[in-house]
Amino acid sequence: MQKKVVSALVGGALLFGTTMGVYAGSNLQEIKAYLNGDMKVSVNGQPLQLKDAQGNPLLPITYKGSTYLPVRSVSTALNVPVDFDPKTNTVFIGERSEGVPILNEKFTNSDYSKDKKMTVYNGKDYGEVLYDVRAELRVGSFILEPKKKYKKLYLQIAAIGKDIGKIKIEDSDTKAILKTDTVALSDGMKTIEVDIAGVDSVYIYFENLNGDAGYMVPLTTSYYK
Repeated sequence: MQKKVVSALVGGALLFGTTMGVYAGSNLQEIKAYLNGDMKVSVNGQPLQLKDAQGNPLLPITYKGSTYLPVRSVSTALNVPVDFDPKTNTVFIGERSEGVPILNEKFTNSDYSKDKKMTVYNGKDYGEVLYDVRAELRVGSFILEPKKKYKKLYLQIAAIGKDIGKIKIEDSDTKAILKTDTVALSDGMKTIEVDIAGVDSVYIYFENLNGDAGYMVPLTTSYYK
């Protein structure tokens, strides 16, 4: 139902403003529009305060009889992932069509969470995540099972509390190291690309997690391709 609502918003031009840099494009046309302070927004019977990624209040925009809403605010309210690719100047709502989210796997370990205290990062709600931050935590790990179906893994990871000194990604069966990397707090939500052609199971291992350090891995925006 939520995805249908978003589709309706897009199709009906109740669309979006975004602060993700699209104004740098070359195909912009200047228009005269109005910030509509009288327009109220409600989601499932509850008032919605439109906000940008930094939490600042936003107003709907009225242009030629149509009302435009910021896509991030609407998607967050409906718990639908939204992302932006500056390389292609593309806004992604819901699952990325070019890849298969790792969300489709079954996560039953204690790191899995839908708690908004853990799913929200830099103002964005990722919906479902792997999250682990503990004072005594020194290492952390989880396993993915692409089952030899894909060539690439695009894994998003954010450091929580402190920098992640080392991430090791390996083939669980052969123990071959597929990639090593680090994630600093200053990296924000970092995407790590891993070649997984012919790999049945992937083991992700976090090293050098000092006290009160941890990780967050969004399951909705990490994907196979």
